Amino acid sequence: MPNKDIFIDVALPVPMRQSFTYQYDSALSEQALLPGSRVLVPFANRNLIGLVLAVDTDCQYDADKIKSISGILPSQGNLNEEQVAFLSLISRYYHHPVGEVFATALPVLLRQVAPQDLEPTPCWRRNPLLSEQQFADQKAKIKASAHQQLALLAFFTGDKELTWPEIRMAGFSKAQLNALLKKELLEEDVITNEVYTFHQQQLRASNKPRLSVEQSLVISAIANELESYSCHLVDGITGSGKTEVYLQLIEKVLQQNKQVLVLVPEIGLTPQTLSRFEKRFAVPVALHHSALSDKERLQTWLHSKSGSAAIIIATRSGVFTPMLNPGLIVIDEEHDGSFKQQDGFRYHARDIAILRARQLNIPIVLGSATPALETLHNAKSGKYHYHQLTERAGNSQLADIELIDMAREISEFGMSGTLKLAIEQTLAKDEQVLLFLNRRGFAPAMTCQECNWICDCQRCNKPYTLHQNQGLLVCHHCGSQKRVIKQCQQCGSIRLKTMGQGTEQLEQRLNELFPEYSSVRIDRDSTRKKGQLAKLLQQINDNEHQILVGTQMLAKGHHFANVTLVAVLDVDGALYSYDFRAPEHMAQLLVQVSGRAGRESKKGKVYVQTQFPEHPLLQDLVNNGYGHFAQFALTERQQAFMPPYSFQALFRAEANASHLPLQFLRDISAIELGDCMLSGPVPPPMEKKAGKFRFHLLVQSANRAALHNAVKQLTDNIQQHPLKNKVRWSIDIDPQELTW
Repeated sequence: MPNKDIFIDVALPVPMRQSFTYQYDSALSEQALLPGSRVLVPFANRNLIGLVLAVDTDCQYDADKIKSISGILPSQGNLNEEQVAFLSLISRYYHHPVGEVFATALPVLLRQVAPQDLEPTPCWRRNPLLSEQQFADQKAKIKASAHQQLALLAFFTGDKELTWPEIRMAGFSKAQLNALLKKELLEEDVITNEVYTFHQQQLRASNKPRLSVEQSLVISAIANELESYSCHLVDGITGSGKTEVYLQLIEKVLQQNKQVLVLVPEIGLTPQTLSRFEKRFAVPVALHHSALSDKERLQTWLHSKSGSAAIIIATRSGVFTPMLNPGLIVIDEEHDGSFKQQDGFRYHARDIAILRARQLNIPIVLGSATPALETLHNAKSGKYHYHQLTERAGNSQLADIELIDMAREISEFGMSGTLKLAIEQTLAKDEQVLLFLNRRGFAPAMTCQECNWICDCQRCNKPYTLHQNQGLLVCHHCGSQKRVIKQCQQCGSIRLKTMGQGTEQLEQRLNELFPEYSSVRIDRDSTRKKGQLAKLLQQINDNEHQILVGTQMLAKGHHFANVTLVAVLDVDGALYSYDFRAPEHMAQLLVQVSGRAGRESKKGKVYVQTQFPEHPLLQDLVNNGYGHFAQFALTERQQAFMPPYSFQALFRAEANASHLPLQFLRDISAIELGDCMLSGPVPPPMEKKAGKFRFHLLVQSANRAALHNAVKQLTDNIQQHPLKNKVRWSIDIDPQELTW
């Protein structure tokens, strides 16, 4: 008889709030099973990859009915016990199925049953066999018109090894790389999995700028806390040199042969961050973001886990990346909403990173010019260390902000006369202009001039957005699209016109108004191709374009030395919003956009177009700055008993018929929940999306433990409810968006 006295609890990637028990025959494998091991198990009529949560010799079920595992997977994809405990804690906090939490933390290829061919990661460097003269001779063979080849060659400095994701993120192509290989200017190698060790030649000290007094004090204060857990908020105005603070702290951590995880909110900031780090450190840098292939993300995960990657630059999901020798976590633009996952497992990367730093007993640094109100509250109450940078680095000065009353202006193409004049004057001085409009596409709606019919998405009851360059009508809510229609589908008229303006139309109008200047548009549509964003940003920095048009992709953290005029074309949408967080988000966005102006020695100017220039929020921001606004907003939150002075959980339910989610949420909430308040069920502002009718139930309490007890009670009720399989439902702990 086989020895089947070992039982294991396994987390499986299924939407069930439980683990599963299997048997393990220790005689089948020499590899020991430990918490964090990956195993192949039978589940229903298929095989799934699961992670071992616990190993025991006892079982509460009948052993004869317990299935055996199908196999043990290679150990290089395993987690350690600390990671298992951490992910289990997160699962409990967010009330999410433990198997899906573990699946989120693993690279896609480690979740697939098919065996993975884990080849070494290729890299490239300057050919070390060439003397300086030989290198110069070979470089001279590159045609003068081959600008990108020359730029790529300059990207390789010293003996620095670069991987394909780093090269592509910088905006270069495989053809350019192959051309340099053919000329033997570069050579190909593979990244070794040797644990990173620091040596002084990896530091490019010549690139260090002179620190301000404030920067020096902040660096000194945080450097004294590098040996154990501490959470630091660096609250620095735009252009105050927060990145330099990160770099000098990272240098101290690298000198201890430890790794650093840097989280940025969007892929758009990755090329800039990578460039800054490459110029300062000749160390192995790994990237993790959604534009990489599954194989590239797996390679980053393995290099970080093995300790061969010194710095990991990642977006939201990179917070789960394992590190062999963790030393520091940095979160840039910590206020950004992109750190919150809005579907599936709804975690917040900032909050998880803080928990992870505490578990690893390492410091974490949060940086922002506009800290989230929750973060600011924690810092000012003493929970986090609070550091301020109140002056811009170098000779740059904060731009002046001026409100333009659109009720008193004659506007053309969404721009007031005052703004057009300012644009003309700025361009005449050979300086750049940035126009911010957070609405991509050509126009947000199309209507009939005969019967006033609006071309709506039937699945969302919201207008289609016209994308004229693609010839498509696209719903920005559910993603459905169709070709542009030629006549009204209600009365048959061909007198159709667009309503409103998006970035695509704005770019076209600017080309008509200023034909002698080059304009460029930065939004999700214009940067879909890999490397395109980095290419456009480089063109902007090279002054190839004088007029910049963009959505919030341009508002976050970018440094444009020659931009001296910034204009926000429409700021009114957030002034009267359903969501209590809307004023905070608007204030953050306005300050961040304004911070793109005058970042060098040239004085900047910011114009904000609004129909409500006397609105107290706008007046406070313009006259007193974000800090004063934040303090006032926190006082309002306290009086209204809103986060961070209370804690919230949001139950969302949706179904094909509107009465089902309403009845479902009513039934589960018909119980006494102690120290919690309930709001709802109510429909969100957008009641229908992708053909589903949606309702919200908000749970709120002054006590976090009471809130989680209430969520547990409601979840238990759901498991017994007859509609649970007819309604799609989810739980959002600490929700950031209440409008959908």
